[in-house]
Amino acid sequence: MDFLYNEPMKLHTTFRTGGPAARFCSVSSKEELLSILSELEGQGEKPVIIGNGSNLLVSDRGIDGTVIEIGEHFRGISVDGNEIYAEAGAPLSAIAAAARDAGLEGLAFASGIPGTLGGAISMNAGAYGGEMKDVIIAVDVIRDGRIQRISGEDMKFGYRHSICHEEPVIVVGALLALRPGDRESIAEEMKELNRRRREKQPLEYASAGSTFKRPEGYFAGKLIQDAGLAGYQIGGALVSKKHCGFVINQGDATSEDIFRLIQHIIHTVDEKFQVQLVPEVRMLGEFRQ
Repeated sequence: MDFLYNEPMKLHTTFRTGGPAARFCSVSSKEELLSILSELEGQGEKPVIIGNGSNLLVSDRGIDGTVIEIGEHFRGISVDGNEIYAEAGAPLSAIAAAARDAGLEGLAFASGIPGTLGGAISMNAGAYGGEMKDVIIAVDVIRDGRIQRISGEDMKFGYRHSICHEEPVIVVGALLALRPGDRESIAEEMKELNRRRREKQPLEYASAGSTFKRPEGYFAGKLIQDAGLAGYQIGGALVSKKHCGFVINQGDATSEDIFRLIQHIIHTVDEKFQVQLVPEVRMLGEFRQ
């Protein structure tokens, strides 16, 4: 296993920002992951685990430690009847495509979510009325130094929540149960959902997707728009006019620009509507408060 030193995290996040990780490696198997975790535990270090960085904001100061990526070498997908087993680094788009090709429905909602299976399970990602909890029947995780299987019922799925937020577990794969369907109909549904996504979301810019969780009884984007923040800018970070729920990098934003804009949005919406927005984005490293 080869480590990269002082690896720029802007190369590993969809915001395209972030300072260097002191050490960085991309694992290719469960066994390799177990080995490096054991080695780091012996050194008293707890690494940062990432997928494809689609829900991360890494500080411009970087990460003073080891980052392990479960990504491009950890993407196996297999279909068996109405079930799909996928490794944690598999993109949701690829899993949805495999389901479509096998004539299995129930995963079209995830076809345009820009993340990997591991991250999607961790936060119970969802879109267009579907969530990962709807299709997950078992999750393989590393817990207490070994691989264990947790049933979907025991994953404690909730809105943008799972057991991963409560315990130090690392998702390495999952079993999904889908339903037989018509390939052409599934393909059309995926095509339509992705058309709606392109029409309503600023996909042409670097971002982390929806920046905030949906507050109960409200829509984050509507609150931000009604607060007069459409197009509000700090440095290279901007509230998208196309969809105010997205903070985007226009090309030259720093992580600090994005962080300050997120904090400004939270403060403004709270001041105007007494609603506390909570970021969906996972923030790593030190930011100025």
